[in-house]
Amino acid sequence: MLPRSWVIMERLSPRRAARLLVLLCGLSGSASWADPVSVVQLLRVSGCGGVLPAAEPLQHNAQLDRAAAEWADGGSAAAATLRRGYRAQTTAGLRLSGPDDSTLLALRRTQCRAVAAPSLRDFGVFRRGARTWIVVAEPAPGAASTSVAMRVLQLVNEVRASGRRCGEKYLGPAPPLQPSLTLDRVAAEHAADMARHDYFEHVDLHGNTPADRVRAAGYREKLVGENIAYGPSSADEVVAGWLHSAGHCENIMDPRFLETGLAEMPGRGSRRGLYWDQVLTDPAR
Repeated sequence: MLPRSWVIMERLSPRRAARLLVLLCGLSGSASWADPVSVVQLLRVSGCGGVLPAAEPLQHNAQLDRAAAEWADGGSAAAATLRRGYRAQTTAGLRLSGPDDSTLLALRRTQCRAVAAPSLRDFGVFRRGARTWIVVAEPAPGAASTSVAMRVLQLVNEVRASGRRCGEKYLGPAPPLQPSLTLDRVAAEHAADMARHDYFEHVDLHGNTPADRVRAAGYREKLVGENIAYGPSSADEVVAGWLHSAGHCENIMDPRFLETGLAEMPGRGSRRGLYWDQVLTDPAR
């Protein structure tokens, strides 16, 4: 459940948020107002106190919590984010010590532009004593959100573990698929192309097949499969649709496939639903 202060901030106008930010930075010794996450949120909705355009509040992301905790033990915020499976276009890390007003003022003066970028969407936080690590990130373009991608992978691997009837065939258990950032990008590019040009095909407008697109990304493969969908609004819905189609189901259950990538992209023009692309491969060794 989100802390109450975050819910309240979503309802503030940029002008009122700016006034609250000025008040916040003028307070001394108030632990309740010296929450760094609340300050970051206020910086965004106030546009750094009116200096920049207002941005939407960040959304809490559990994977970025784990990335912040890993970053606290060393390395970089970007590397920890990648290891935790969050597909980020941009990552920023804030490392703060103490809840005093001087720390808050420093955050506003020196790092406000970094956290107020409108493209940033998610955050995670880790606290250890008086120190706080905050990771903020912009999802990779066209990639499915982390929670959606994880849910699709979970559902697919559950089916692979138990076996499944695909049309007239029964396919036995298969090893779990492993996520691939390269295949995520391949899927994202095709989903974005279908959404941009209002078509729905495995072969793109340049005549490239899924295998062509995988090879163009520098990925070495022995076998490539692809499932696409248009319209489902959730991970559960898209996986259920694929499993009720014999060909898509056989792709999911094929034991030769070992890696996968996923993307979703909102349509344009006459198609306003979500385009989905799942790429499956047997990588060359």
